[in-house]
This record gives sequence, C-alpha cells and structure tokens, in this order.
Amino acid sequence: MENKTFSKSEELSNVDAGLRQYMIKVYNFMAAGLCLTALTAYIIANTSLLGLFFNINAAGQVTGMSGFGWLMFIAPLIMVFAFGWVVSRGTASQVQTLFWAYAAVMGMSLTPIFLAYTGTSVARVFLITAGMFGGMSIYGYTTKRDLSAMGSFLMMGLIGIIIATIVNIFLKSPGLYYAISFIAIAVFTGLTAFDTQRIRQIYSEYDNSDVMTKKAVAGALSLYLDFINMFIYLLQFFGDRR
Repeated sequence: MENKTFSKSEELSNVDAGLRQYMIKVYNFMAAGLCLTALTAYIIANTSLLGLFFNINAAGQVTGMSGFGWLMFIAPLIMVFAFGWVVSRGTASQVQTLFWAYAAVMGMSLTPIFLAYTGTSVARVFLITAGMFGGMSIYGYTTKRDLSAMGSFLMMGLIGIIIATIVNIFLKSPGLYYAISFIAIAVFTGLTAFDTQRIRQIYSEYDNSDVMTKKAVAGALSLYLDFINMFIYLLQFFGDRR
C-alpha cells in the first residue's frame, strides 16, 4: 500500500516537473519572439532600412508605405495561416524557423509605432501590457475553473472586432474606433487566460522531444499574439503621439 502511494506521488511529481519545464519553454519562446519583434522594428525605424518600407520625401518625412512595406504589413496574416500547416506536417526545427521569421516580419509591420509614438510612451504601455498579461496568464495557469465556454465567447468577440474594423475603414467613425479598441483589450485580456489554460491542458508527459517543442512553439505564438494585440490597442489609449 505504501509502495503504491509512493509511486503515485512520484508520478505526480514527475508530471509537475515536466509541465513546469514545458511552460517555461513556452514563455521563453514567447519572450524571445517579442524581443526579436521589438529589435526589428527599432532597427528599421532608426536606420536607412526605413526607405525600403516607406516613401520618404526630400525633407526626410514619411509620406506613406512603399509596395514592399504593404507586403510586409500583410505577410503576418498569411504566415499565421501557414503556421498551422507547418505545425501539423513539419518538423520542430521548421516550426521554430517559421516562428522566428514571423516575429521578425511582425516587427517590420509594427515599425510605424516607433514613428508615430514617443519612445517613453511605448515603453510605458509595454510595461502596462506586461502587467496585465502576466496577471491573466497566472490566472489561466492556476484556476480550476474550465475556461472553455469563455474561450468560445471570446472567439466570437474576436470575429466581431475584425468585422467592425473592416466596416470602420469605410465609415471612419472615431467613436466606433475607440469602442473597437476598448472591446479588443477586453477580448485579448480574456484570451490570455484561456490560451494559457489550453496550453497547459495539451501538455502530455508522454510526448517526445519533437512533439513537445512543436506544442511549446505553437503555444508561444498564441500568447505572443495576445500580447501584441493587447499592446497595440492599449497604445491607442495611453500612447503619446509624436
């Protein structure tokens, strides 16, 4: 009886240790992706590479995006759809390569943020986002409540945000713009908790190294997107324009 109890305790301990290492791997990939995105955007905004992405007049002012800039702006959306295919059919190294490429391309598409907002406000909003993200991710990891129902509701909200954003491109309504931003912050804050719980639930101690890495990278991308979107929408409220 004692041997059975000891074996069960040892098994649970091994699962907890494996889960902890798995989650650390997820967060490390996510953090590294964010750093690569920020570094890419900063380098482009502060070097001659800016001319590849934007049209610049004789006075050195940005007048619009170049054709290549528009391509890099759209590329992250295409790469997200490709990511699912690579995760299901590719190797762990291919999944990682696409993740790093996505983070770099996202940095290119976010370069206008460094041009439109002051560095101080970008740093301030980043810290606000990190605090909100950290709190909700901890909640998603520790809560015993099943967040599946909330996740379905949030996904419906995300679809609504996308549709409303497209509609507002034509309406150009400031009121709708801020309403979308406010709702989006709430949606991505909730998705952070939901995605964290989902990432924890798909962990299996029986996965081999290749499968474990692919799961970790896929989970990191989900949390990365939650963070990036939360940051962008918070910046619209708390960022100081140049």
